Formats: sequence, structure tokens, C-alpha cells
Amino acid sequence: MGDARLGALPDGIYGQDLERRIDETAAALRTRLAELSGLGEPRLAFVLGSGLGSVVELLDPEPRLRIPYGELPHVPVGTVAGHAGEVVAGRAADTTILILSGRAHPYEGHSQRETTILLRACIALGVGTVVLTNAAGGLNPEFAAGDVMLIRDTINLSSDNPLVGPNLDRLGPRFVPMTNAFDQRLRAEARAAATRAGIALREGVYVMLSGPAFETRAEMRMLRTIGGDAVGMSTVPEVLVARHAGVRVLAFSLVTNEATPDMDHEVTHEEVLRMGRIGAERLVAIFRELLPEVAA
Repeated sequence: MGDARLGALPDGIYGQDLERRIDETAAALRTRLAELSGLGEPRLAFVLGSGLGSVVELLDPEPRLRIPYGELPHVPVGTVAGHAGEVVAGRAADTTILILSGRAHPYEGHSQRETTILLRACIALGVGTVVLTNAAGGLNPEFAAGDVMLIRDTINLSSDNPLVGPNLDRLGPRFVPMTNAFDQRLRAEARAAATRAGIALREGVYVMLSGPAFETRAEMRMLRTIGGDAVGMSTVPEVLVARHAGVRVLAFSLVTNEATPDMDHEVTHEEVLRMGRIGAERLVAIFRELLPEVAA
């Protein structure tokens, strides 16, 4: 059950216990994928943020398998509107793809080690490229609600890290370099795909806070001052575990609301979902052009 000296990890999920949970989740996922012929070893995984379930329609109609998170061991089930909470497995561009439609968030009471078990299980099955998405507030005053931002870097202000605890040497190194966390070739392909789709693609730095409260005006000023272009409550833990495993990462934020100090109204989750649907159409258009490149 791990090292008793690690009293700072109250969830108890670290070391050998964490490794066991990842393996059991991967085994369960492998068993379910075997139910349909044609779903061979997955090479690509998407993680979808709020309101982005329409990405699933990029998959071929058949074969397609839906697995609710609650049917997989050790996978926390989120409670936030706009997150379907299921793995959708299918084929596109001659590749088996896993779409993690929705995510559980640390602010719902889970550690970052828990919330990344499913993604680590997908990587254990052979996924070598991960595409991450989220809904975010726009700190950059040039951004507007509905914009799509290609993430070029991150700032982790969540006060947690899924790699805390004994290192799982089988999965990756103790110290993970993060200076080039986002694959440069894939980012270039994303820019080209956006151009082909006729979508203006922003680019910037994503800041993760713990949530669930939206930012104060003082926090918005601070986050912009330190270099943030968008702010949200997810994604960074997934970047960390993917890079720990040596997996290529590409990530996008949908700017769903202003997060500037002079904003004239309070942000609501309903606004995030509404604007997310507009941005989702643009992101799906980019993905339609990009899919053959990231699946290669």
C-alpha cells in the first residue's frame, strides 16, 4: 500500500498501490475493447473538456464502443455538467482511437493521481499520442469567447502534481523534463490544419488553478502578469503523466469567457457550456483536418 512515511499523501494511492490500479484499469479496458473486432491496440487518445462531446462524431460509425467510467475499476466519475463520463473507442484514419469524453476534476475531491489513472491505463495499452482539450477563461485581452487556443506551455498553480510519491520506474523517470512538453511537429500540423479549416487559431500559455471558484479580479491581473493567456482547472496533470511516459502531447483550450480584470459580469458554468458549444464546432473542424496527421 505504499510507504508509510508519505503521510502527505492522504488518498493512500501511490507507489505499488497506484501501479496496481493502473494495471487493473488497463486490463479491464483491454477486455472491453476485445468485445468488438477491429478495435486493435489504440495509438491515439483524446481527453475532452466541458461541452466537447461532439468530437466523438469524428470516429467511423462502426466499430464503436462506449464504456461508462463507472464500469471501469478505479476510475472516478465526474459530477460536472458537460462531461459525459465515458470512454468511446472507435476507428478513424485507419487507427484505433480512445476518446475520454469528460474528466473528473481534483476539485471534486480526487487527487491528481486518481484523476489520471484512466489516461495512464490508456497509455499502458499502447497510446503514443494524447490530444487534450479544456474550457478556459481568456486572460489575454485579445482573446474572445469562442476562440480556440493552441497551448504552447503551461503554469501549474494547482498546488498538486500526479507524480508526487514514489516514482513508478516502469512508467517513466523520476524527474520529467517539461521545457518542450508540447510536441513541436504536432503543433505545426495543428496550425496548418486550422488554416485549411479556415479557423483562426490563437496560441498561448495555459494556467491551471485548483478551482472550483472562478478567479478574482486580483488573481486575473496576477495570472496575466506572470504570462498566462488562458486559465482553467484541468489538463496539466494529464500533460505531466503523458510526458512522464514519453508520450507526445498536443493540447487546446476553448476560450469560453473573459477572465480579464475589467470584465463586466460574473462568469457562470452555464455560460462556459454555451460558449463551449460554439468553440467546439471550430475545434472539431480543426480536428477533422488534423486527425490523419496525429494518427500517423
